[in-house]
Amino acid sequence: MANKLNSLAHTKWLCKFIPKYRRKIIYNQYRRDLRDCIRLLCKYKGVTIIEGHMMPDHVHLLVSIPPKLSVSRFMGYLKGKSALMMFDRHANLKYKFGNRHFWAEGYYVSTVGMNEATIKKYIRMT
Repeated sequence: MANKLNSLAHTKWLCKFIPKYRRKIIYNQYRRDLRDCIRLLCKYKGVTIIEGHMMPDHVHLLVSIPPKLSVSRFMGYLKGKSALMMFDRHANLKYKFGNRHFWAEGYYVSTVGMNEATIKKYIRMT
């Protein structure tokens, strides 16, 4: 049991976020670029992506973050910087998403405890 408690040293959560107006934008060339942006930004903050899947109209992530980062601060950083990076890489998106709003407001977060395997399975199946 002690090993299981030690594995909870970092915060883990299941996180979902969607593009503005839930547009089905995450596919083809955008999918690869968005994946690369998210990986790079997580690396900069020391966040480990445990599982992830990009649906046509939303993103699923299971991540482990350092305790010094709050969920809300990290999500603000991830959504804000990834939107700017996508607009820089794809100028035509500026016309589809006025005022440089790529993501919808808010996100869904669920903390993960002992059921991490169940969450990983769910993300893989979606």
